Amino acid sequence: MSYRKWSPAQKMAIILEGLKSQTTVAEICRNHGISQTQYYKWRDQFLEGAKLGLSGKTDTNGSPDKSKIKALERIIGRQTITIEMLKKIQNLPDD
Repeated sequence: MSYRKWSPAQKMAIILEGLKSQTTVAEICRNHGISQTQYYKWRDQFLEGAKLGLSGKTDTNGSPDKSKIKALERIIGRQTITIEMLKKIQNLPDD
């Protein structure tokens, strides 16, 4: 059995249809060929994401914070300088 891949936009449309429709969840699931369990899983993820978005807090799973990015940029900068110095010491051509 092959599984269908749903885009985030498709999932959101199905969830919103269930939230604003007077149609039953069972009928919506039947129309889209998904199980009710799948629908409720998507709905719970959708609502949790909305709650995180409205709270103003960032999701620690997906997006690194700005201080981490700045620290990594500093490390990259230092490594670049070190590489350039080593090239000059060894008389290697620049790339």
